[in-house]
Amino acid sequence: MRYRTLGPLKVGAVGLGAMPLSLEGRPDERRALATVHAALDAGVTLLDTADSYHLPGAEPGHNELLLARALAAYGGDTSDVLVATKGGRGRPADGGWTVTGTPGHLKAAAEGSLKRLGVEAIGLYQLHKPDPAVPFEESVGALSGLLDAGKIRLAGVSNVDVGQIRVAHRILGDRLVSVQNRYSPEVRDSEAELLLCAELGLAFLPWSPLGGISRSALDGPSGLPGVGRFGAFHEIAAERGVSPQQVCLAWLLARSPTVIPIPGASRPETIRDSAGAAELVLSAAELARLEGQGALP
Repeated sequence: MRYRTLGPLKVGAVGLGAMPLSLEGRPDERRALATVHAALDAGVTLLDTADSYHLPGAEPGHNELLLARALAAYGGDTSDVLVATKGGRGRPADGGWTVTGTPGHLKAAAEGSLKRLGVEAIGLYQLHKPDPAVPFEESVGALSGLLDAGKIRLAGVSNVDVGQIRVAHRILGDRLVSVQNRYSPEVRDSEAELLLCAELGLAFLPWSPLGGISRSALDGPSGLPGVGRFGAFHEIAAERGVSPQQVCLAWLLARSPTVIPIPGASRPETIRDSAGAAELVLSAAELARLEGQGALP
């Protein structure tokens, strides 16, 4: 596994998005734990979670508790594993997603995450989504307070635009280490944010990174779309003898040295395949083919 920089840390170039292990259609616990352990065996050291990754209206913090159990049960060294969690969203019984970015809520949410993860300080804590009803500076100020209190070690923001990244960077300085936005072959509307992260030295963590190539846990139960305008990913995969998903993640890694994709997985074989993308280096000609076959904004 190659490594990339996240603030003062080095993490595996491909992380694990643990959300599918706790949402609808999730695997049983035995397979979920095996999936996390397979990720660790493959050199993955960044595990992404959130307090809102659970079934609608039930089991708040399920995903955080699951990761804590997985790490406790793992037979190897986990000292270099970074668990990144998020606060500010909820999942009520109707299956929707709420947003609450008040400082009081974020502080309470971080305390809950601390207890569920069983750590003295959260390695990376991220504002899950800006709350339009709360000044963004106040939500980021809550992260600053958590840093000052030693409750979290590093901070990040998610689902943000260029202006919000600049605000967070002004308030937090070098304690802001990451931006987590949706980015994939299919969804490229965070191109400006990706470029700004490279300028500021922030890790860019694409969520749902396989959009257009694979179905996300957020995409519902429908079947995969046809390869269509993303056919080059499948063609290069066949030529290389790897999966289209691996080609997609290698393409993301080639976008910028700040990119650390966090693909979801619910089976050990899936995350093992994704982790292999860290060693797949695409040629300039292959990257040009991918840019020319539907991977443009």
